[in-house]
Formats: sequence, C-alpha cells, structure tokens
Amino acid sequence: MAAIHITDIEAAINFWRERKPSPDGVTLAPELRALAEVYALLIYYHEDEADEKGFPPAAYAAWKTWYDTTPDTPCIAICSTSQGDAQCKGCGRTFEEVQLWPAMSPGEKRSTWRRITLHADSWRFNRYAERAAEGIESPPDAAARPAAR
Repeated sequence: MAAIHITDIEAAINFWRERKPSPDGVTLAPELRALAEVYALLIYYHEDEADEKGFPPAAYAAWKTWYDTTPDTPCIAICSTSQGDAQCKGCGRTFEEVQLWPAMSPGEKRSTWRRITLHADSWRFNRYAERAAEGIESPPDAAARPAAR
C-alpha cells in the first residue's frame, strides 16, 4: 500500500504557500487548507505517513500538483540492474522498482525516492551527483552517438 510521507506534505504546503500566499496572514488558499487538514491529522495521531488511497480528493489534487514539479525518476543513466545487480548502483532502486517504475503510483514513487534519499549510498548522491542535478533521466539516443569504429 502506497503512503505519502509527512515531509512530502510539508513540501507541498510550502509549494502552495509560495504560489498562493495568504493575503492577510490568516486566510489560506483552498489547496493549503486541504493539505493542512491532512497534515494536522498526521500530527494529532502521531503518524508520519498517510495512505495515498485515503487522501481527500482536494488534498490529493494539491499534493499531486506539487508532485508533478518533482523529478519523475532517480535514474542517472548508469543502470547496474541491467548487469544483474539486485540494486542499481546508479540510482539505488531495486531491480523490481526499475522494471515497474512506469506503472507505479505517485505515492509508490515518492516512497522509493524517500528510501534512496535516506540511504544516499547510490552514485547519484556522490560520484555522479552532477548528473542528478542536471536531471539526466535516460541514456542519450543511440542514433545521436557516433558509430564505434
């Protein structure tokens, strides 16, 4: 079951606070109100994740708008799962996560992103961090490369 972590809700709240600031310091935009309700319930119940499927529609729409501004994949175009590794040295995803990525829900993708970011032991976080910063998501098109001689 996919869950959305409280840090993602905080990031979405900050995204909307910047996009739609309060005109009087008290009134919140509808997106912020929806996200704040979910956030408050997480705090009240001492939880750090909310089930993606149980999100109220308005809160999910606001969160999804923020989510759509984040990088879709952690790939840095150096995939060791294609060489038989159970976990990619480049991005940190498991073989199954790499294979199923296109079919994963936004919550599942964010859970994976959170795990690999917390571990921070893949190459995207050290020797190839500049590739991650550039947003390289896939290898260059084979047709654009010069032919090997």
